[in-house]
Amino acid sequence: MRHWYKDKAREERVAREARGGTTSRQPARQRRSEDAPEYIGGRNPVLEALQAGVPASALYVAQRVENDDRVRDSIKIAAERGIALLEVTREKLDRLTEGAVHQGLALQIPAYDYAHPDDLLALAQDAAEIPLIVALDGVTDPRNLGAIARSATAFGAHGLLIPSRRSAGVTGGAWKTSAGTLATLRVARAANLTAALREYREAGLFIVGLDGSGDVDIADVDLLTEPLVVVVGSEGKGLSRLVREQCDALARIPMQAAAESLNAGVAAGVTLYEVARQRRG
Repeated sequence: MRHWYKDKAREERVAREARGGTTSRQPARQRRSEDAPEYIGGRNPVLEALQAGVPASALYVAQRVENDDRVRDSIKIAAERGIALLEVTREKLDRLTEGAVHQGLALQIPAYDYAHPDDLLALAQDAAEIPLIVALDGVTDPRNLGAIARSATAFGAHGLLIPSRRSAGVTGGAWKTSAGTLATLRVARAANLTAALREYREAGLFIVGLDGSGDVDIADVDLLTEPLVVVVGSEGKGLSRLVREQCDALARIPMQAAAESLNAGVAAGVTLYEVARQRRG
């Protein structure tokens, strides 16, 4: 059994930084993402986002827009939530939505403030709980990210870890699919996913990767009650080679032969349920 200590992990990281191994960082709460705000355009998407509680900083309404129930409801919800209402020209909306069909309505979503991978360990430590982190490798559909966030929240995970490149981020689509759970579940971003997983292993966590050709069924993995990172790959390519090499176990989800695979969101949900079941036991 590995022993997990948050303070030890942080001390090792600080020591590496002092030797020049990595670049020091400011605490996540002091950093803001450098990404630009996102704009959701279209009457149905905007209304659905507002109804789902997606964080928003401004609702843009075209001048002389044709009023219907969706426009009125969007304005009403935005006013109730204290979201700024701005009347602009259609040309301005065209620029904000980069030429997408907006139907005279657009919602501005501020850039997400990502955590650092270490912060997810700190959350588990502060809660006096065994760490459970979900890492995404090559998951590029924000709807899958949102669905995984929903399952992670339901089954007690302490956060999601995504790579900075070639990965879905916390966008409007992810917010909507998460049904608001991204408001409480932290998402961390790593410049190098393989290196972040290696540091988790050094801190005492076990890494279990989901793979259709894995050596063992997920229910039979004997690490699920230990400090754990579950790695979910893309539906098409699965886990990358470098990520597979960091895994202590490669687990499969048993299924009928007619179904070749599950999408990332469903696979994560099944796995996290099994983790929660074994931890309750």
